Amino acid sequence: MITATVFNHAGGAGKTSVTRDVGYEFARRGLRVLLIDLDPQANLTSWLGVRNISLEHTIFPVAVDGAALPSPIRVHGLDLIPSQVDLALAEAQMLGQPGAHLALKQALEPLQDQYDVVIVDSPPSIGQLAILGAGAADRLLVPIPTRAKGLDAMPGLQKATTLYRRLRRDLTVALYIPTLYDARRGHDREVLALLRENLSPICEPVPQREAVWLDSNSAGQPVGIYAPGSPVHRDVQRLAGDVARALGLEWDA
Repeated sequence: MITATVFNHAGGAGKTSVTRDVGYEFARRGLRVLLIDLDPQANLTSWLGVRNISLEHTIFPVAVDGAALPSPIRVHGLDLIPSQVDLALAEAQMLGQPGAHLALKQALEPLQDQYDVVIVDSPPSIGQLAILGAGAADRLLVPIPTRAKGLDAMPGLQKATTLYRRLRRDLTVALYIPTLYDARRGHDREVLALLRENLSPICEPVPQREAVWLDSNSAGQPVGIYAPGSPVHRDVQRLAGDVARALGLEWDA
C-alpha cells in the first residue's frame, strides 16, 4: 500500500479533482483505493455524491483521539472516509498533542493489506489537518495552476515542503501537476515554462475544460462516469497513468 497526499496550501489548484478522478481511474483499473477527505469544506465528499455525514464518520476521532479509522463509505467502486464542516474543530484540539501529526499514519498501518493505494485530499492550508495528511504520506502530489497564483504559491509550497520533511525526512514529491492550462493563453504558456524550469518531476498539464468538471461535480460523479470517452475523460486517463507511474504502481497504457 502506498499513501499519496494531494497538497497545495493555496485553494483553487485542482487538488480535489485530482484526488477524485485519479482515484476513480485507479479503481476502474482494479486497484483497491481508499480516498480520505481531510478538508472541512468537504468538496471531495460532495463531489462523490455523499451527503449528511456525521462527525464520527470523518477523520475527526483519528485526529483528536488517535482512534482507529472509521468504516469507509463505498461509492463508485472505491472507499471513502468523508468529511464535513465540523472537522475544522480538530485543528484547535490537535495543537499541543505530542505526535498528533502521525495519528493518521498510525491508523492506516493495519490496512496495509486491504488497499493498493490511499489518496488523501489535504485542505488548502498549512494547519494541523494539512500536517496530519503530510505525516501520513509516502509521497506528495502537488497540483499547481498555470496562472499567476500558481507562481505566487511556489514560495509557500517550498516552505511547507521543508516543514513536512522535518516531520518525515523521507517524504518527497512524487509529481507536480500543472492544472487549469489553456494553451491559447500566452500567460499560461509562460507559467508552464517556468514551472518546468523550476520543478521536477512534472507531468504534462491538465487542460482547463471547465464545463464538464463543474457539471460532474454537481452530479456527484467522477468524470469517467459522467462523461466517459470525452476529451476531459481522456485528460484524466492520461493524468492517472502519469500519477500511477510516479507512485510506482503497475499501469499499462
